[in-house]
Amino acid sequence: QVLLAESGGGSVQDGGSLRLSCEVVSGYTSGEYCMAWFRQAPGKEREGVASIYSGSDSPYYRDSVRGRFTISHDKAKKTMYLQMQNLKPEDTAMYYCATRRGYTRSWCQLTSDYNYWGQGTQVTVSS
Repeated sequence: QVLLAESGGGSVQDGGSLRLSCEVVSGYTSGEYCMAWFRQAPGKEREGVASIYSGSDSPYYRDSVRGRFTISHDKAKKTMYLQMQNLKPEDTAMYYCATRRGYTRSWCQLTSDYNYWGQGTQVTVSS
């Protein structure tokens, strides 16, 4: 069982910034894994935002956030971050951290099946 703890959501104005964090509280005592951020807005399907492999620095991003969001991972702290800049009202959603085992970077695509999920943190961007 892998447990995740998210933090960092909040409310900002259009063009503002926020930083989300997700820590692996328990699990993954060895080996590599994938971590990802997903989001779901009211009435919409969940969508992948960004993902990263613990064994490399080459993340995946959805097109609408590339250049504005930066995902990173501190392996020693087992913590993933999502730095969000130039936020737009359409970024408003509940953001979820997710993770799964990964053996190469390709296991960590946003279309992969993630096994473990955090409780979510709300991001609200007002115009």
